[in-house]
Amino acid sequence: MARMGRWAFLLMVTMGLVGCATPPPKADRVAYQSFERANDPLQPTNRLMYRVSNSLDHHVVKPVTVTYIHVTPPWLRAHLQDFTRNLAAPREVIEFMASGKPRDAGTMLVRFAVNSTVGLGGIFDPARDWGYRRVYTDFGLVLANYGVPEGPYLFIPLSGPSDVRDATAMVAGGLVSPLPVLPRGAAGRAFGYGTIAVSSANQRAALHGTISRIKRTSLDPYAAFRSLYRQRRAAELRRIDRRDGATVPAWYPARERRAMQRAEILAVQKGSGYGF
Repeated sequence: MARMGRWAFLLMVTMGLVGCATPPPKADRVAYQSFERANDPLQPTNRLMYRVSNSLDHHVVKPVTVTYIHVTPPWLRAHLQDFTRNLAAPREVIEFMASGKPRDAGTMLVRFAVNSTVGLGGIFDPARDWGYRRVYTDFGLVLANYGVPEGPYLFIPLSGPSDVRDATAMVAGGLVSPLPVLPRGAAGRAFGYGTIAVSSANQRAALHGTISRIKRTSLDPYAAFRSLYRQRRAAELRRIDRRDGATVPAWYPARERRAMQRAEILAVQKGSGYGF
């Protein structure tokens, strides 16, 4: 995962050097405002990356995905998904703590402990049945929680829609993944790569219908994927904010604690509260 993050970062830098979109003149207010809202100054390069990715998806990824769906029953894919998600739990505990979300961090810690033991390494998800439902975060959402702007939109081949904030966060996410600390050697590498492959296959299989429908019905699939990506990321941040308010340090003066708590409540009521 760290290696994938490094490749994403290098690609992001390369894209910045290759080409940028020319903004329309400010006199054309409608066109200029549309350009600003899109926040896609690298659109020529992004569209090229999309075409490359789309070709690879059509000729390689989609046939593999269809075969994977046909040879694996839904129950098996569900257990494989539970297993790969359990491996991500330690990283998510750290990310929730970094965001000041102790309740969500505690939930993920309990899930990891229960599913790694009673759930036979995460193949099963008894923690869900006990009331500890999975909650999701990543380092991109941690940065968003602290008000870091998303930055220009990026399209990374095979990885898909992203932005500068999330592409950079992929590197940090890889550093706290449990996979790099596996025993070195052929067995450790095989397990690591196999886990990434299974996770990717499950994710693509889950999105197969949606991706196919957008490509078939949208006049501009590139713009549709860009819009859906931003909507999904904003919704993920709103869910985190509604579910678990940030911790106000106990050593702060009472007046400041009350002000911070009121600000948190207002942010939740308005949505994400971070400019999305």
